[in-house]
Amino acid sequence: MAVRLPRPRRFDVRVALAGLLGGLLLWSVGLATRPHTEPYVLLPGRWPLLLPLFVMAGCELLRRTAPRTALLIGTPAIVLDLVTQGNLVTILMYTDLMYAAVLYGPPASAHRIPRITGLLSVAGAVVPFAVWREPEALLIGVITGLVSFGPAATGLIVRNHRDAAEAARLLAEQTALLAEMDRTQAVTAERARMARELHDMVANHLSAIAIHSTAALSLEDPKTSQEALVVIRENSVEGLAEMRRLIGILRDSSGDTEPVAAPTLDGLVALVENARTNGLDVTLDAAQGAVPAPVELAAYRIVQESLTNALKHAGAGRVAVSLARCDGVLTVEVSSPYGDRDGPTAPGSGAGLVGMRERAALLGGTFEAGPEDSRDGKIWAVRATLPVSDTAEGDTP
Repeated sequence: MAVRLPRPRRFDVRVALAGLLGGLLLWSVGLATRPHTEPYVLLPGRWPLLLPLFVMAGCELLRRTAPRTALLIGTPAIVLDLVTQGNLVTILMYTDLMYAAVLYGPPASAHRIPRITGLLSVAGAVVPFAVWREPEALLIGVITGLVSFGPAATGLIVRNHRDAAEAARLLAEQTALLAEMDRTQAVTAERARMARELHDMVANHLSAIAIHSTAALSLEDPKTSQEALVVIRENSVEGLAEMRRLIGILRDSSGDTEPVAAPTLDGLVALVENARTNGLDVTLDAAQGAVPAPVELAAYRIVQESLTNALKHAGAGRVAVSLARCDGVLTVEVSSPYGDRDGPTAPGSGAGLVGMRERAALLGGTFEAGPEDSRDGKIWAVRATLPVSDTAEGDTP
């Protein structure tokens, strides 16, 4: 099966044509590198000069597409040129083939060719001098070095610079890609965090408003309607305050809305009292001690969302909230009656459970929620375990 050589590059075609025309010009005026009287000129005359010239010009067509093949064919051609009177353009084209073989060839050849040509240059100087004992014999090694080792070394230097520039470019692209990935992940994480904050801060108050407004509309007792309207107003005011807090987080502190401190576990009492105002029978057992701020915020939000879910879906009965710290873990448990609800309900989207699970996962904890059997009947239980680092207490800087 015949091997099909790749199509030469347009620049290589120009180089080959320029070399061929230049060599023919020197040949036409009879300009050679050696006189025909030299003893090692085995093929005197003008016509033998054309064969190595044409072969070398053909090799120039392959200087980038097949550099090793071009060098292997060009080397016998330069040897043939040495036994003729010689053409300067043939020698120049061979130096270009040597340079191209190192620059465009495989990495192994790029490092092997300079070593081989360097050894040949040294041998070309030492061996003739040792044989003839004439200083002029050293010129053979010098000429060999100029024709072979010089272009090969130059090609290796250029290749190393090119590879270094390519590596720097790839590194810059990778750095930019990693920076873009980090930015995207940061934006996604921030959007998820703000979604959790918005849901947890507003959902409780809006659920209470929805339930009590439904009750106020369905009952004709003026006193009950008045109490429901009071609860609706309180939750509206608190919900507005929470929204302002969220706006304060988003806006720059130099604006007209200052950021408000994040809620802590000290606010659980007020949270439970608000739930009782909304109609829930809630008990609180919170003997957790000092915990880091991220754990404190996550625990508060889990309790808040659990009470919101109980307000929307729980049946009649007691809601129990407990927090306990043991063996470096803060355990949050909220249980509420599970079953059909007699009073009005508020629709749910499931985002609250997703948010609670995300909060626990971000701290390396666990979260589970679902119906369970207990002594008081079927309940909906929420349990979250949040690791507490001993070196990251809430009272440390």
